[in-house]
Amino acid sequence: MTSSSSSQVITEYGKQNIFGRETQPQLVEEYTSYPEEAEKTNGRWAMIGMISLLVSYFSTGQIIPGIF
Repeated sequence: MTSSSSSQVITEYGKQNIFGRETQPQLVEEYTSYPEEAEKTNGRWAMIGMISLLVSYFSTGQIIPGIF
């Protein structure tokens, strides 16, 4: 019993390929400021982390409460 469906892919060994199809990557030409935005975002998250470390140290006296 065989079914002829266009969504099935048969490998060279006669087995059905059950893996999903890969989508084609898309390149957005007008998005040229990605590196600058990534650097700003990483810097902002680093500042949030440093401020949270300082707040936890001043409020509990420990760098990571419960561990150090």
